[in-house]
Amino acid sequence: MKIEQIQSNRKRFLDLLLAGDEQESMIDTYLDRGEMFALYDGGPKCVCVVTDEGDGICELKNIATYEEYRGQGYGRRLVEHILKHYRSRCRVMVVGTGDCPRILRFYERCGFTVSHRVEDFFVDHYDHPIFDGGEQLVDMVYLKKEL
Repeated sequence: MKIEQIQSNRKRFLDLLLAGDEQESMIDTYLDRGEMFALYDGGPKCVCVVTDEGDGICELKNIATYEEYRGQGYGRRLVEHILKHYRSRCRVMVVGTGDCPRILRFYERCGFTVSHRVEDFFVDHYDHPIFDGGEQLVDMVYLKKEL
């Protein structure tokens, strides 16, 4: 298994990025200004994008694992890698996600704690309803981890 930073042709992972953020125009707002990482284990399994939000804050904007490889620890390994990578550059890592218990548990297991929520984020910023597990996502829940 290896993790590498992706410097060019990031859109080759668009199918995977869309699994983490299903509107391409939203991905375009952070893809070029962020740093992208991919985890490989015989082929790509998981990717993420992290942005520097200033004031010592980095944001995990998108993390996604191919569906057939979920639950095998790839996402957690990638999160652990980026937390170490950004430790000397940021004081806090934040991540925003839908109010979905399964995803919130994932981040909490990675050491994040709930910080705040942005009401109606998914309704106001996406051009179509976003669903997870049959439930429409409405609010964005932010979690944070001190580095």
